[in-house]
Amino acid sequence: MNEQNESAALAAQVADLRVEGRELDALLSQLSDADWRRATAFKGWTIWDVVAHLHLTDHMGMSSLAGEARFRALMKDMASARAPMTAYARRWIGDISGATLRDRWRTLLEDLCAGLEATDPDVRLAWAGPGMKPRMFATARQMETWAHGSEIYDLFGAQRRETDRIRNIVTIGVGTFGWTFANRKLEAPAPAPFVRLTAPSGAVWEWNEAQTDNCVEGRAVEFCQVVTQTRNVTRVPPLHPSAVGLMAHCSATHHRRSFRRAVARYSARFSNRWLMFRILLPCELRRIPCMCWRKS
Repeated sequence: MNEQNESAALAAQVADLRVEGRELDALLSQLSDADWRRATAFKGWTIWDVVAHLHLTDHMGMSSLAGEARFRALMKDMASARAPMTAYARRWIGDISGATLRDRWRTLLEDLCAGLEATDPDVRLAWAGPGMKPRMFATARQMETWAHGSEIYDLFGAQRRETDRIRNIVTIGVGTFGWTFANRKLEAPAPAPFVRLTAPSGAVWEWNEAQTDNCVEGRAVEFCQVVTQTRNVTRVPPLHPSAVGLMAHCSATHHRRSFRRAVARYSARFSNRWLMFRILLPCELRRIPCMCWRKS
């Protein structure tokens, strides 16, 4: 990809991040003061905590754009606090209303998008995990915004209008297949699983070589829900048999009892040997997406 195409691809990715944030902001604009204190299904975090977390991690992004030294200084301060990120975020932000927090988060996210657009597409930005180029950085921020936004949509039973920009989230999940093994000093099994997903528009997206016995198939939205751990295995309808293990393993971190029940149920239904692996996204350590496939 030449320099002009790389800049265009970065601009398109940042545009997706910007829209993701604006759609979440539209939902937040409808909340009352009391709503901000309501607890979500994610670790009991309130809506205030969720948005504060997004605001803090966007601040981390702005620090990275300012240079690695600035970012490392922030990380050192966070580590020295010896406190959960929610506690650190509350200390950093202060005792402000949900409406004020929303304004600060929205403004900083817009600044982050502008900063990413103006960054050299080839530069690597420092992060808590491996460094990332701006395009992947924007993808990671979109994933976080979409995933944490799900917690708020779910709390109110609101229906989110999904679009094909979730392809970015799918891509980051599929694309880290080999790295998850390398990160554990293991050789990645070959070939990589065939992934075939139906987009919100109805388009069919495919990754890797077509295979019938080593694949994951289903709806792209459900794939994203699983790899970002916004749905438990028992809450998402089974798709292709090989996707069942994917869902069970992804949900295991926070729902171990449901995971054991799911494994028992599906083990009785399918006799295939299941190969599971975790995909660590270079975003936030608490979200550990993973993938599983069936191989005869």
